[in-house]
Amino acid sequence: MEAIRKQATKLREQVAKQQQAVFKQFGGGGYGGSDNLVTDEAELRLHQKLEKLYISTRAAKHFQRDIVRGVEGYIVTGSKQVEIGTKLSEDSRKYGVENTCTSGSTLSRAAKNFSRARAQMEKERGNLLKSFGTQVAEPLRAMVMGAPLEDARHLAQRYDRMRQEAEAQAVEVSKRQARAREGTGNPDILTKLEAANAKLQDLKSNMSILGREAASAMAAVEAQQQKMTLQRLISMIESERAYHQKVLQILDQLEGEMVSERQRIEAAPTPPVETPPPPSYEEVNNTFTSPMQNGSNDEVDYFLGEVMYSYQAESDVELSLSLGDYVVIRKVSNNGWGEGECKGKAGWFPLGYIERRERVLASKVTDIF
Repeated sequence: MEAIRKQATKLREQVAKQQQAVFKQFGGGGYGGSDNLVTDEAELRLHQKLEKLYISTRAAKHFQRDIVRGVEGYIVTGSKQVEIGTKLSEDSRKYGVENTCTSGSTLSRAAKNFSRARAQMEKERGNLLKSFGTQVAEPLRAMVMGAPLEDARHLAQRYDRMRQEAEAQAVEVSKRQARAREGTGNPDILTKLEAANAKLQDLKSNMSILGREAASAMAAVEAQQQKMTLQRLISMIESERAYHQKVLQILDQLEGEMVSERQRIEAAPTPPVETPPPPSYEEVNNTFTSPMQNGSNDEVDYFLGEVMYSYQAESDVELSLSLGDYVVIRKVSNNGWGEGECKGKAGWFPLGYIERRERVLASKVTDIF
């Protein structure tokens, strides 16, 4: 019996030594102690870095998606504007080609100039929309939907799940520490404690490797996002700036053409340098005149003329003219003078001061004036 007692005492001492070794290894036990096994300083810094990277890449992804949506909306709206502008250009061209105005071709030329400029501007707008699609929307859309971002985020999510598993395992180790401390030297308790600790160490090792891999992948994606997004924004600005510069050149040229037409109309016209002498007595009395006839005695062909230069009558037989008036010419002399009626007055005037606009029958003169 004495031998048995001595053997039991020796066994208890060995178990006590093993318990002390386990307690020393785990730093005294408790939940705080197990948590420290997972959240050491290096791992905590890695976890915080990954958390910031995850938030940063998510925000950049949303910003890229917003840019793509905005550009797509701009392209849809711009395409409709191009369609409307092209129709306006075609309508202006059609008027310029088919215009039959008898007072001159100034508006026709202006309409054709406007049509040409508008067509050029709509072409430039179409090029701008195309560059927005190919240089901005498509690259950003590809990055938003791309594999590198998703792969990096999956790595970060795997790391987070493994970290949660390691924290749960640390709690399990803490509980087994308490059981070993309360136990009476049961070898099975110590064996399970050592197995739980070994599993925790494996989780910590794998978690550290996965964390570094995820952090590296997320950092690479973040850098690519920043670089790509900035490049696409700069490209969009440069394309739009070039578009506005080209449109400004087109508008400057068009304005010059329009102003030139307006000045031509508004400028005081210069009458012919040499004014022919007034008609002779015979011509005034219907001798040597050459009226235009259509074959009948009662219907003499008259024609309508627009006054291009003002003329002040110098005798009773002459007719004063004002710029823009219309005159019904009834007779034409052999020396460049015409006889006609304007605003209820009749007389002779130099034919060089008017431009022929329309032929009318004498019976329809009253419809004109």
